[in-house]
Amino acid sequence: MNIEETPLEGLKIIIPDVFGDERGFFMETFHRERYRKEIGREVSLVQDNLSQSLRGVLRGLHFQKKPHEQGKLVSVLCGSVWDVVVDIRPHSKTFGKWYGLELSSENHKQFWIPPGFAHGFVALKDHTLFSYKCSDFYAPDCEGGLLWDDEDIAIDWPLKKEDIILSQKDIHNISFKHYQSL
Repeated sequence: MNIEETPLEGLKIIIPDVFGDERGFFMETFHRERYRKEIGREVSLVQDNLSQSLRGVLRGLHFQKKPHEQGKLVSVLCGSVWDVVVDIRPHSKTFGKWYGLELSSENHKQFWIPPGFAHGFVALKDHTLFSYKCSDFYAPDCEGGLLWDDEDIAIDWPLKKEDIILSQKDIHNISFKHYQSL
């Protein structure tokens, strides 16, 4: 397994070892002790989620507030996404900055997103399967969301605005300025 650092503290790209032959491949998707060592903190994952999305479906930018902030280990099982996080930790030197990368069933990359980030992705292919392993349980009273196209964050999404498909819930996410005023 290889770990790539990102410009945002604590955010890591994990490239698992993939063992393939003519039959297919095998890879370890999580090993508590190895991930604890590589990530530099205990990684306790308590909930797994799976979503399927058509091309253009954008989910996010979601987060959970204290006391139920979530760290996430995310990956793509089938298809590909442009995966994005925004640092919403008020005392972080990268507060308000974003980072994105492509996750796909071809590159096998995983993304470790520590608590304190808003997270979202857009599916780049039909029938994309996206896996989320979470460090805390979903708590509806602690959930929040930032606008995917907030001008103050200025995420460089790979699809045109007219190709984006949002849920009614995500249409009503808040601006980053509004988040800062909470």
